[in-house]
Amino acid sequence: MKRKLLIITVIAAAIMELIDTSIVNVALNYMSGNLGSTLEDTSWVVTAYGIANVIIIPMTSFLVNNLGRRNYYIGSIILFTFCSFMCGNAGNIWELVAFRFLQGVGGGALLSVSAMVVYEAFPKEKQNVASALFGIGVFIGPTIGPTLGGYITDNFSWRWIFYINIPIGLLTAISCYKLLPESPTRQKVKKIDWAGIILLIIGIGSLQTVLERGETDDWFAATYITVLTVAAVMSLILFVYRELTTEHPVVKLSILKYPSLSISAALTFVTGMGMFTSIYLTPIVAQRFLGFSPTQSGLLLLPGAITAVFALIITGRLLQRGVPPALIVLLGFICFIYFNWSMSQANLAISFGAISMSLIFRAIGMALLTVPLATLAVSALQAKDMPQGTAINNMMRQLGGSFGISIINTYAAHRVQQHRVDLISNIRNDNILMTDRLHAYTSMFMSKGSPMLEAKQRAVGLMEKVVEKQSSFIGYLDSYQLIGLIFILAIPLLLFFVGKKKNKKILIVSADH
Repeated sequence: MKRKLLIITVIAAAIMELIDTSIVNVALNYMSGNLGSTLEDTSWVVTAYGIANVIIIPMTSFLVNNLGRRNYYIGSIILFTFCSFMCGNAGNIWELVAFRFLQGVGGGALLSVSAMVVYEAFPKEKQNVASALFGIGVFIGPTIGPTLGGYITDNFSWRWIFYINIPIGLLTAISCYKLLPESPTRQKVKKIDWAGIILLIIGIGSLQTVLERGETDDWFAATYITVLTVAAVMSLILFVYRELTTEHPVVKLSILKYPSLSISAALTFVTGMGMFTSIYLTPIVAQRFLGFSPTQSGLLLLPGAITAVFALIITGRLLQRGVPPALIVLLGFICFIYFNWSMSQANLAISFGAISMSLIFRAIGMALLTVPLATLAVSALQAKDMPQGTAINNMMRQLGGSFGISIINTYAAHRVQQHRVDLISNIRNDNILMTDRLHAYTSMFMSKGSPMLEAKQRAVGLMEKVVEKQSSFIGYLDSYQLIGLIFILAIPLLLFFVGKKKNKKILIVSADH
């Protein structure tokens, strides 16, 4: 009974952390209006959390060894919970951003450490079951985030997006205080790699900021983007050199010499791109172009989340029966490629049900990728390197999401402009369809009492809005095609695993979702 309560507790903590990666996305407009800030400034609420997460996740193994898993984990829950209260209580945008960053620092431990606790609770022969069980929990988080955020925003206040964490955080902290044991594989830190820590913070923090803010601030037209890009490149090069040459690295990059981890990390990077871009793109398309409310946009993801629960269980059983992980990953890629293709074929008349059906394929694809990639990532690692391998894999997923969103924002902006040029080229007097549409608009405005000259001007203005909406809509649909193409190009990496013998003593510790 004690073991079951601990498993429920740490999965609840992981879900809480993952929900906060996506729950605020649908509430940014409300935060902006309430705090008197621009939408551009308000988007730092998302950026700050992502930066903190990506900085702290690769340091998880070091922090566990240095502080002790029990102290670090419970302390992280308390920090996350306190900062959730302060975020909800923020009086201005920059106070909210500051506490959101600290909330991300606290949340960094709640993923990888939670995974380790779950997998330690199961014997080795049941590790696939443990992975599927944990996968159910962590998949739910980012998927129901928009649904929960939309419901809270529509019916209460955006502040409750953060306040809702308080009771969960307090209960999980108390439960862990009573139930959580110290890590059996803890290694005492002999010397702290301060240089590595500083280089990691500067490098990853700068890179994450550039990726999340580059498109908004016109990339290198902004001086701070140029400066941060140089800082990121220089710091990360020095960081890699430092971690490969120092005796006690903060991040043990040497374990990437195992091809199973490095190839799996690359595939996890691509999976992160697909996972986060789909959650980012779909609400934009639903709300901006199809007129869905925040609650409706969130509910689009719900059928897929339910389906994924069963898919995760089936995946775990397939692995238990000896089905090659690479084959299951391939099926996951195919499902996700189909999802992107089907979304790229959408039109403005697409129904709620059609989008939900496409998102079910997304969910199945993510479920099929979760457990096998975790298995492949750590299959060659020793037990003492499991936490570090998990942290690196999780970091690659987060970075994949940041790169993906940055890429599609830039790509969509260029495609929107190209489609606008293409559509405007068809607006000419010898185009019968265009002239008929313009006459119809003019007649509509005249029937509402506008004089002919004014009606013509309003008809031209309406035509301009139609072109703008269509070009923007098609540009965002092109982004689905791009992500699908990236998945296709990544498939050859699976050839590395073809013919590999199954390791029956694999310990799965990744928290991919």
